[in-house]
Amino acid sequence: MDVSSSPACRFVVLISGRGSNMQTIVNTVQAGHLPATVSAVMANKADAAGLEWAQAHGIPTAVVPHRDYDSREAFDAALAEAIEAYQPHYVLLAGFMRVLTPAFVERFNGRLINIHPSLLPAFPGLHTHQQALAMGVQWHGCTIHFVTPVLDHGPIVAQGMVPVRADDTPDDLAQRVLQVEHRMYADVVGWLAQGRVSLDAMQRVQVSGVASRSFVLTPDGVASSE
Repeated sequence: MDVSSSPACRFVVLISGRGSNMQTIVNTVQAGHLPATVSAVMANKADAAGLEWAQAHGIPTAVVPHRDYDSREAFDAALAEAIEAYQPHYVLLAGFMRVLTPAFVERFNGRLINIHPSLLPAFPGLHTHQQALAMGVQWHGCTIHFVTPVLDHGPIVAQGMVPVRADDTPDDLAQRVLQVEHRMYADVVGWLAQGRVSLDAMQRVQVSGVASRSFVLTPDGVASSE
C-alpha cells in the first residue's frame, strides 16, 4: 500500500459492534482539520453494524473473523497482518471485544490504544456498570489507555467521570458514561494526531500543552477539567 502521500498520522480502528466511538473518531478526523486519516475500520465479525457506517463515510473496511481461526494466536497473527497493510501510527480499539495476545500487544507496543468503561484500575473486565452499582461507588466513568499484556491495564491517557445516581440501572449508567467516552476519545485523537502524546521514563503519559486529562459529565454536557 502506498502511504507516501497520506497525512502524518494514520489510524486503524478496531470494532466488534456498532462502533459509536469509532464514529466519533472518524467524525473528529474528518471535521477537525487534523493532520490525520482513518485508514481503515476492521472488525472480527462480518455483521458488525459499524462497518456499514464506515463504508458510507468513505472509510475502507475489512473483516478478520475470529471464528475462522483455531487459536487466539492464529487470529491475532492474521489481524496484525491485515492492520500492517495500512502502516498505522496508532491502532485504536473502540469496542473491540477480543482479548489480545501478548505477541499482538508487543507488535504494536506504544501504538495500541483502548477505551474501557470504568475508572481503571477499578472494575477491569466485563460488566463494569453492574460492578460499579454493586460496589456502591459514587463516581463511575471510563479510561483511555495504552494497551499492555495485562488485561485493562496500561498507561492512562485520559479519564472521564459521571456521578452515580441512587436509582441508576446499568443501562442508565452506561448511557451517561458513553457521552463522556465520545468527548474524551475525540480529544485524545486530536492529541495523538498532533504528536502531543508521549510516555516518560516511568511509563506515565504526558500530553504537551494539556494541564488536565479528566472529563466530567455536567448538566450542560461533558466538560474537561482543564
